Amino acid sequence: MTLLREIQDHGLEPLLGRVEALRVQIGRRIVGQTRTVDELLVTLLAGGHGLLRGVPGLAKTLLARTVADATHLSFKRIQFTPDLLPSDVTGSEVLEEDDTGHRALRFLPGPVFVNLLLADEINRTAPKTQAALLESMEERQVTVGGKALALPAPFCVLATQNPIEQEGTYPLPEAQLDRFLLCLDVDYPSKAEELDVLRRTTGTAQASVDPVLDAEGLLRLQRLVREVPVAEAVLEATARLVRASRPGTPEAAKAARWLEWGAGPRAGQALLLTAKAHALLQGRFAVSWDDVLRLAAPVLRHRLVPSYAAAAEGVDTDAVVRELVADVAP
Repeated sequence: MTLLREIQDHGLEPLLGRVEALRVQIGRRIVGQTRTVDELLVTLLAGGHGLLRGVPGLAKTLLARTVADATHLSFKRIQFTPDLLPSDVTGSEVLEEDDTGHRALRFLPGPVFVNLLLADEINRTAPKTQAALLESMEERQVTVGGKALALPAPFCVLATQNPIEQEGTYPLPEAQLDRFLLCLDVDYPSKAEELDVLRRTTGTAQASVDPVLDAEGLLRLQRLVREVPVAEAVLEATARLVRASRPGTPEAAKAARWLEWGAGPRAGQALLLTAKAHALLQGRFAVSWDDVLRLAAPVLRHRLVPSYAAAAEGVDTDAVVRELVADVAP
């Protein structure tokens, strides 16, 4: 039975019930952060990778671990440090000798061979090691000795980054930033949420999480996301939004004056995929322009390069995105 036929016979509820159960399990440990959790679920359903940015202590690492505990996905964590080598990520070849004296190289898979990879403080390692993730994030494979080795499916990288501490860090290359489907800005909790955090985490009780989604279930949901239809008007508006961010082009909007470089075609793909996932999370099997607007900031904020004028005026990329949306709204 195809997914579309299954939806026609039983509706979206049985499939989306697994996502709602995952949200409930995450809520057992994570207080508040509703927007961040929603964007993380969108990332998983769209089959992409997420970059979590926020100051220390906002449960970025805990959120990634909780997602792993609430699923049957294999999980590994890499603590990125300045001395980390590419082989520490992808794996390495070792020379082995058998009883007959025959020698051969054997590949020892690195932690990247996993369903869910936590790249903790990804900007604390050198660019050469950061680049070790480029092939795996885009092509879901690792090339060793001229052979391409497929990574497990599904495969998702969740990376954390502290945006305020720059000493001993290396800026992420634009090519790597573009590999992240969403950039999730994790903000401070509200007063009520912070009080709840204090109550939950300073006693003897520890919140438990039950796995409610397996790899096959997530793959089915990811296939379903790609089957969500998009109206031609929404498609054209999405293309206008992306093209409006490119300074010096005929389609550039007024907001492009704040940018050195605009978004590439991968941004448009990310906008549509995440909008489809967001529509499904809302129980709809059709994408609206509001779905695109909801994901515009997390999709574009790490793909736009502000100009020196924007930095001097204190204009951040989220403000530029808001202007772009206002300029191209259908």
